[in-house]
Amino acid sequence: MAITVSLVALFGLVLFFLLRAGNLGYGSAFTATGFGFFLASTGAATPINQLTNSVIDALSNL
Repeated sequence: MAITVSLVALFGLVLFFLLRAGNLGYGSAFTATGFGFFLASTGAATPINQLTNSVIDALSNL
């Protein structure tokens, strides 16, 4: 659960700075989508959380 909360904070912070800077391209669309999925905890959040946990586990095992 701590990973999800920190990712919401990270996505929110990145999205804030992208919107403030006026850079509304593909990167900000991805950031906004990720932020929305994690924040809203929709039905798609579970697979996204599993994918994120898998990536974090893979990176920590390097």
